[in-house]
Amino acid sequence: MATGLLCKEANLDAMPVTCKIDRQAMGGNRVVFRVSGRLTGDYVDTLRTLLEQELGELTLDLKDVRLVDGEAAKLLAIHESNGVRIDKCPLYVREWIRREREAMADKMR
Repeated sequence: MATGLLCKEANLDAMPVTCKIDRQAMGGNRVVFRVSGRLTGDYVDTLRTLLEQELGELTLDLKDVRLVDGEAAKLLAIHESNGVRIDKCPLYVREWIRREREAMADKMR
């Protein structure tokens, strides 16, 4: 069963969709979130809330993500460290996640 969430700017008529998050239950306890567009600002909080509501295995498909900010990179790094699988991640986002994970490990030392 797939469900979608469109994240839009305040003026719905004038602004284009900047983030889309589709949730797909894959059977058993596995869920895939497909994220597209710009994962920035309030959309990071939306994704955080959605991820925290899930109990099973999670996969984030980031194939269509075009832009992330620092908060998004931190969120992705934290959740990946906690077992969330990240697929089809743009290279610059993958590198940013790696750096965030290293920074988190340095703080733990």
